[in-house]
Amino acid sequence: MNFGSYIHKILEEGYQEKSLTNLKKIARDLQETYKIKDSMLHKAEICLKNFLVWNEDLTDTVDVELEFSIDLAKDIAYTGIIDRVVRGTDGSFLVVDYKTGKREKKKLELYNDKQLQGYTFAISEMYNVPVHKITCAHYYPVSGNFVPIKYNKAQIETFKREKIKEIWRVRKMSKPDFSPQVNMFCNWCGYKDLCPKQCAPSLAFQKLDEAKAKAKEARKNKDKK
Repeated sequence: MNFGSYIHKILEEGYQEKSLTNLKKIARDLQETYKIKDSMLHKAEICLKNFLVWNEDLTDTVDVELEFSIDLAKDIAYTGIIDRVVRGTDGSFLVVDYKTGKREKKKLELYNDKQLQGYTFAISEMYNVPVHKITCAHYYPVSGNFVPIKYNKAQIETFKREKIKEIWRVRKMSKPDFSPQVNMFCNWCGYKDLCPKQCAPSLAFQKLDEAKAKAKEARKNKDKK
């Protein structure tokens, strides 16, 4: 994930660059910030070389790291961040999501990708452009592969209905309903030793009580000072 954030930042800052030298300078400037080891620099350089080739014909970039908040319904906002938005000469839009993981998705998988469907909805609303003129894509700088997909209006309407339904389901939940769930992000969680899904529940609750006691003692000592 750290390497992915590093590459994302280079491509965000260097999307207008046309030379490998300039991209590598940006990479060197960011290396310490992201704590990238020298052994990873060769892989990073491959990403930059692939990016230069792919990026050559993308001229009109509307925005990078575009933060959005779009109303789905009353009191319900859909928010997110898009890596890059490019406008075509015919008024169409390309939405790019950079991916640096080992596993690459095929077009068939992207057909049901809720994240990209959400991006299509957001761009359609923000720029008042019909859904059929928006292409979303995963770009994999490690391999240089580019996987584009288009959605139709019916798919986006279904996405909106399902998202609203999901949000209301969450709003109606009470505290006991939020039980721990094992997923792909567990490996990067800083609270695994407190999670009853990662260790014996009795041990997890014991550690949690100890953590609470330490926090309480720390506040107490701070107040004394």
